[in-house]
Amino acid sequence: MNSAGIPQRGWQKISRLPRAIRPQPAAQPLRKPPWLRVRLPTGTGVARLQALLREQRLHTVCEEASCPNLPECFSKGTATFMILGALCTRRCPFCDVAHGRPLPPDTDEPERLATSVARMKLSYVVITSVDRDDLRDGGAGHFSACIRAVRSRCPQARVEILVPDFKKRIPAALRQLETALPDVFNHNLETVPRLYKSVRPGANYHGSLELLQRFKEQHPHLPTKSGLMLGLGESCAEVVAVLEDLRAHRCDMVTLGQYLQPGRHHLPVQRYVPPAEFAQLAEVARGLGFSNVASGPLVRSSYHADRQAEGLVVQPEPH
Repeated sequence: MNSAGIPQRGWQKISRLPRAIRPQPAAQPLRKPPWLRVRLPTGTGVARLQALLREQRLHTVCEEASCPNLPECFSKGTATFMILGALCTRRCPFCDVAHGRPLPPDTDEPERLATSVARMKLSYVVITSVDRDDLRDGGAGHFSACIRAVRSRCPQARVEILVPDFKKRIPAALRQLETALPDVFNHNLETVPRLYKSVRPGANYHGSLELLQRFKEQHPHLPTKSGLMLGLGESCAEVVAVLEDLRAHRCDMVTLGQYLQPGRHHLPVQRYVPPAEFAQLAEVARGLGFSNVASGPLVRSSYHADRQAEGLVVQPEPH
């Protein structure tokens, strides 16, 4: 058994998946189309934010998951904080986050996170985490501690949490979150149910829908949100069916973006979805009643999250 805290990436991470679902490198990877070219910003914002994150010993999903929008977001002083360490207990082959045996939760992390939010002068904060199947509540209690710390230090900041599926710990997780509710509750379905076994091994499509619905039933005044990656082999009809399922489970907001292969051992891209198709799916989603839809090749679940939540998140009364 690997020692705690040792990261596994690339082939080391993927090789332990069952052979039937282990990704095979594409003989000829698809060439990226022009609409996926990212213009790198100039200035010192990226380096300044990275220095702050290293100083506070914080992780971001932007860095750990190799997000293509990192230069833009970091240059503007925004980031999606990733709590509970940088090692995930799962081996999802679409994701660049390292797998391994995580260390125990860092009890000082909530205060360091709140300090960073204050120094960055953020008005909208997105907090996500690795999967922590080793914890009885899936890490929900740590999410609550982070929300409390941010609210104590930065009472004007709105907080969105992008949570894992909590697997069979949904009741325990939701009880923990009762102690410090977010302003937006986000959980990504990621793909269509037919592809779950190969894209999200260890996850359950209907379990993820249940998590979104149960949170909404308990807190009907708070917006819920989910997201999908396209280009993994799903059909347009399957995407529409997922959108219908999300609305049937009372999900308010949705994001649709292009899957990009992080490395040669990850799932290969099956298709680059053109912007016009993203626009068509956005119209379908709006027609289904989503209160906000972000759909485009470079859209990610937390990309421009503050704009996505505009008008849905209740702002505090000025003092």
